[in-house]
Amino acid sequence: MRVGILDYDSGNLHSAAKAFAHLCGAGNVRLVRRPQELADAERLVLPGVGAFAACAKALRARPGLEAALKRFVLEEKRPFLGICVGMQLMGDASQEHGRTAGLGFVAGEIRALPPGAHKIPHMGWNQLRCRAPHPVLDGLDGRDFYFVHSWAASARAPSCLAACEHGQDFCAVWGRANMIGTQFHPEKSQRAGLALLDNFLRWQP
Repeated sequence: MRVGILDYDSGNLHSAAKAFAHLCGAGNVRLVRRPQELADAERLVLPGVGAFAACAKALRARPGLEAALKRFVLEEKRPFLGICVGMQLMGDASQEHGRTAGLGFVAGEIRALPPGAHKIPHMGWNQLRCRAPHPVLDGLDGRDFYFVHSWAASARAPSCLAACEHGQDFCAVWGRANMIGTQFHPEKSQRAGLALLDNFLRWQP
């Protein structure tokens, strides 16, 4: 099982690579920096840390990488996982620092979590509430996962598979067809996170 992790200088590559290496062996995990390197990957992971606009800019700064990514996901229909800002990039756009277009894999926009009694950023453990059955979420309803974010998709997004609450409900997992994204960091979520990543490796969309 060959897993590609997209390296565009905007993700938590070390933790993600370490988690996948634990599950399927270090020799099966590759960092992908150029479009041609996608050909060897059976599954692809898009991590992301920081601001949406900066991550989108960094991804688009690598010649041909966005087009190759879309071909991998939309045309070749190979399994794809977005993590944190990588999940957000799957959407139509984000309003963070002005409107920035996403990849358009799923319908929905990224907006700021509401201020109030809850601290922003949302940082720490929160309980996942699954809304629809999905092989990657098998056995994970009610489990706690680790979040670090101030922006999120609405829980009303049509592709939302699981939600959490922080001031208001937000979409914690979305996806369709061969793609899925998590607002939380499975690579930092201990046993529950490893279980999700293992489900992703076994998933046959």
